[in-house]
Amino acid sequence: MSRTQGMALGLLVTAVLLGAGLGAMGGRTGSTGSTATTEVGRRTVETFPVYVSGWVSTPGVVQVPEGAIVADAVSAAGGAIEGALLDTVNLARPLVAGDHVQIPGPGDSMAVSSATDSGGLISINLADVSTLEDLPGVGPVLAERIVDHREANGPFETVEDLLEVPGIGEAKLASMRDQIRVP
Repeated sequence: MSRTQGMALGLLVTAVLLGAGLGAMGGRTGSTGSTATTEVGRRTVETFPVYVSGWVSTPGVVQVPEGAIVADAVSAAGGAIEGALLDTVNLARPLVAGDHVQIPGPGDSMAVSSATDSGGLISINLADVSTLEDLPGVGPVLAERIVDHREANGPFETVEDLLEVPGIGEAKLASMRDQIRVP
């Protein structure tokens, strides 16, 4: 086993043990805005709150460890229930304190509230084709290219990553920059 494989296996075992520990604790917290510490073996792990809703076993505020991803929050909320549309959610997206993870199910549309924040900014990582068409200079073909690029290459890390999408140049990006966000 190579050193890289050994490290990966060690991280996997740590994640499984941490997930089991959070599951045993219910992953719940009475506080919605504070961090907590959990002892895992001899190591103390900082945790933070994340709100999980939708098609999960026990929606609510859960505590996840630093470095957690959406999949960790879903697990801490008891896992996705049958019918959850997990393929519409980026399970590998890193989380920060206070995030809201919405797991859709059949009949749910990708809610505008998840793709558009309260300030009206459209998330280029969550928006569907029709939502992206609301951006200046973005029609159905370009909106589909954005979604296709995101699905093929993973989520956009910066707004400037849109320049990798065929049909988006500096001028087009400048026209939509103040209407989009990454997360």
